[in-house]
Amino acid sequence: MSTVADKLAKKSTRKTSGKQVRLRLVYVDFWSAVKLSFLGAVALAVVTVVSFFLIFLVLQATDVLVTTEKFLIGVTDNTFVLSDVVGLPQVMAFAAVVAILNLIVFTVLGAVIAGIYNLAVKVTGGLLVGFMSN
Repeated sequence: MSTVADKLAKKSTRKTSGKQVRLRLVYVDFWSAVKLSFLGAVALAVVTVVSFFLIFLVLQATDVLVTTEKFLIGVTDNTFVLSDVVGLPQVMAFAAVVAILNLIVFTVLGAVIAGIYNLAVKVTGGLLVGFMSN
């Protein structure tokens, strides 16, 4: 009586007749790199806004903001009110600004990296990539 493990062991000992192909990456399309980095930056921007919102909710639920505001009122003699500065609209506005700046920076960074790679390929000859079919 053979088990599943025996059958898998027999399969792994057989040689596969897969072909292996080695290609050299010698050019990265500039606009494709910009589009891909832009899409990655949009995903990062969404994650940034959601994380700011969730962190604010956690700080509010654990009364960290209230405790900090009481401390600051005691230290500054009621001249600085934290709830005027750190409210949900202010936090979300700051998150939007950070997300937009990250969007711009990562898109430009993707374009710069594609340009640097295309220049470096002229010196190094490109990146060797291997593919294998099963």
